[in-house]
Amino acid sequence: MSNSHLFLPSGFIRTPLQNGLGRYIPQLQRITLKFCKSHGGSRGVRDFIESDLMEFAKTNPGTVVYLKPRRHRSPCMVAEYLNGEREYLSCHEFSRDEVHKWLSYMCTRSGIPVMRFRKYQHTDYPTIQGVWNPFTHQAPEINVAEFPHEVLSKPIDHGPTATEQLIEIFKKTQMEDPAK
Repeated sequence: MSNSHLFLPSGFIRTPLQNGLGRYIPQLQRITLKFCKSHGGSRGVRDFIESDLMEFAKTNPGTVVYLKPRRHRSPCMVAEYLNGEREYLSCHEFSRDEVHKWLSYMCTRSGIPVMRFRKYQHTDYPTIQGVWNPFTHQAPEINVAEFPHEVLSKPIDHGPTATEQLIEIFKKTQMEDPAK
């Protein structure tokens, strides 16, 4: 069993400033593709630039794409998000498809660092009443009663249903005005 999760920072689920309530704002601000024009490890990045980069730029108009050729250096991707976070990814010996997949992954991220969740639900305004359960508003006699109990076993009479009330009103109107 791995203990690598112990070294992740822990926190609660967050969203970037209620993104998506009015309209969705892509969180990836800019992406920089650094590559070498002649190095073999940059072949996948160069192939992506030649064939798929224009399509990526058209489908993501809110993201600025920078190309930075560097001599004899390994290729990498640097993503910068609206919250100020930067993510660095080495693209050494990536294929064109892998570059495309990692780029689409970075586009869909929020920029919030990967973290281990303390709880799977969180609210900024916790209730002071405690946690609800199915027995919260039940009568306390149920706790000491022995079943079958005569009083507690009787069905609860809630009165006529809404459908029954509508039928009753319809019959009354028919009796008052038979000409209709």
